[in-house]
Amino acid sequence: MKDIETIEKIQKRATKQVKQIRKQVKQIRHLIYSERLNRLNLPTLRYRQHRGDMIEVYKILHNIYDKEVTTGILNLSSNTSTRSHSLKLTTQRSRLELRRNSFAVRVVKPRNSLSEEVVTSPSVKVFESRLDKMWNNQLMKFNYKAELCL
Repeated sequence: MKDIETIEKIQKRATKQVKQIRKQVKQIRHLIYSERLNRLNLPTLRYRQHRGDMIEVYKILHNIYDKEVTTGILNLSSNTSTRSHSLKLTTQRSRLELRRNSFAVRVVKPRNSLSEEVVTSPSVKVFESRLDKMWNNQLMKFNYKAELCL
């Protein structure tokens, strides 16, 4: 979180320097940070990280990367009686906090919360657009202190 706040501080400063095109609109620099992000349609670092993670999971599971390198990183659940989609991932156990924040562990819950329509997308571009549509109202999109609502 400390690193995220450091990077967000830089983005916060940069958004204050954006010039407003229309004069009748209130100056962007005087708005609060989340409102500036919203007006500029610029998501937070945390939102972009979660979105990027979901795109990487899609690529790994659809063998877009070399299969020899990605084998064993993520495991599909063998449970066929799932409530949502059929491509759920199994949660890997982790005792240490360091392991809980690793890619293979942190992506399972958000990935499993996606809809069938999103996870069965035929291409990366379609997946991205469906994910963006599904996550359009996430608080984390313009507020880096908010959590991803699953």
